[in-house]
Amino acid sequence: MKQLTLIIPVYNEELSIPVFVKEFREFYSELQVKGYATELLFVDDGSKDNTCHVLTKLAQENDDISVLIFSRNFGKEAALFAGLENAKGSIVIPMDVDLQDPFDMIPLMIDEYEKGADVVLARRINRSNDRFLKRFSAQWFYRLNNKMSSLKLEENVGDFRLMTQQVVNEIISLQENQLFMKGLMSWVGFNTAIVDYVRPNRKEGKTKFNYRKLWNLAVQGITSFSTLPLKVWTYFGSIIAFISFLYGLKIIVEKLFFGINASGYASLMVAILFFGGVQLIGIGVLGEYLGRTYLESKRRPKYIIKNKI
Repeated sequence: MKQLTLIIPVYNEELSIPVFVKEFREFYSELQVKGYATELLFVDDGSKDNTCHVLTKLAQENDDISVLIFSRNFGKEAALFAGLENAKGSIVIPMDVDLQDPFDMIPLMIDEYEKGADVVLARRINRSNDRFLKRFSAQWFYRLNNKMSSLKLEENVGDFRLMTQQVVNEIISLQENQLFMKGLMSWVGFNTAIVDYVRPNRKEGKTKFNYRKLWNLAVQGITSFSTLPLKVWTYFGSIIAFISFLYGLKIIVEKLFFGINASGYASLMVAILFFGGVQLIGIGVLGEYLGRTYLESKRRPKYIIKNKI
């Protein structure tokens, strides 16, 4: 029988985990019909609630459940990478524990895999359940990223996807520790198929992603796969320098032939503040890339596993 591993990163999800396992048990017969034995691989990303105890009890009572427990919170990207490194299945599917990634999509993904796809993406066909700001920011992130980067991300596709072991091996061979998993999983390529679905509402608990975390993830995604933000300031600086040169010529001509009236305080302050702000933004963009380089140069591990069950 072929092996399928479901990777489920969790953080403070003591309420959602039993519901997830219960729903999976009700669905499991469909996978058996297709000839797949399934392993549930939970990655506890340093939870502070009763998640670790719940997972430990489940792993001790069920042969098909494995658990990785981090020494602290390293973030979902690191948890997902750890799952990929420890998955045993010939095919792997990362899923969220909140049941917003429906089990009934898995047979459809397997069908595409058996037709020859190495990667099968699950794409949301609408985001009507999301708040306006989240829909708007997600739409513009994909547009901005795909304009700025040579790596094109499929819109409305998260971590929920099927990957073969060959794809997984290529991903985990990458050495960087500042992770943007959507980008890494897309960067490796391979034959890709897409299945569409409507994402249901979360059943238990609350999302752990706030707008600050989403913003940081978006910045990490763009700076991981594009240097355009650095190049933009070269072009912008060249344009400003050219305009300044023309303005300097104008001042020289006025001084030599017409004389110059005293300039106003307000216009001088506006110019100083504008160019000061532009310089600080440019330094900030440069600092973002320099900071990533600094963190990568330390070669610290992506995560630390406290216990395996």
